[in-house]
Amino acid sequence: MHSRALKDFVDSHPRLFVLTGAGCSTNSGIPDYRDSDGNWKRTRPVTIQAFLGDAATRQRYWARSMVGWRRFGRAMPNGAHRALAELEAQGRCELLLTQNVDRLHQAAGSRKVIDLHGRLDVVRCLGCAATMPRDEFQDELARWNPAWLALDAADAPDGDADLEHDFASFVVPACAACGGVLKPDVVFFGENVARDTVASAQAHLEQADAMLVVGSSLMVYSGFRFVRMAEQRGLPIAAVNLGRTRADELLTLKVEDQCETALAFLL
Repeated sequence: MHSRALKDFVDSHPRLFVLTGAGCSTNSGIPDYRDSDGNWKRTRPVTIQAFLGDAATRQRYWARSMVGWRRFGRAMPNGAHRALAELEAQGRCELLLTQNVDRLHQAAGSRKVIDLHGRLDVVRCLGCAATMPRDEFQDELARWNPAWLALDAADAPDGDADLEHDFASFVVPACAACGGVLKPDVVFFGENVARDTVASAQAHLEQADAMLVVGSSLMVYSGFRFVRMAEQRGLPIAAVNLGRTRADELLTLKVEDQCETALAFLL
């Protein structure tokens, strides 16, 4: 029944503004952050303040990232990503704004994408702004920390792993160009999304005739603000999410189902 209602919603709005979250990528093997009530499933991810302020935090972050990247970096798009790429191919997607940092929408063929929280496959220097591919930095980490390659742990949502260890011996290489601190090119908790990213997404929202949320509890304000904007513009809003969202009372339609299953009609 719900899938028919969702198909009708999509069919009747030719310029959809789509916002996706972690639930879109769980079937690609990338865990999500929250349970069906919108509460944290695990300790909160590292904040930008801790990452910048403490060398030990950076050691812990990069050690866990080195272990987790081996699987995260090989994740493949699933049916939900392919369905949304098909929506764009049909010319019916004004923009796909994703809170995910895994680039799986692009891998599935979506082109009109804004990565709201950045991308994990790039590493940026906070000193000179030089960038390098994450795969290249993985080789660098492995060169400095060969013994750590034998470790394994369960995957965590940010492309790291739930590794508990004494991280004091882990070597974090500095920027080869300037000696600065290297950070994945993503928005950490406690960090603001760039103003021009928000402005660009907002300009697309103003061209849209409806909003579709896929796989997000909307608990993070950076995503939720776009639902508020859509509501202020009087746009109908549909959501596909297992469990509660922060916007439940603003929704025109809600489908509690796996993203792939709910969007299968597009394929």
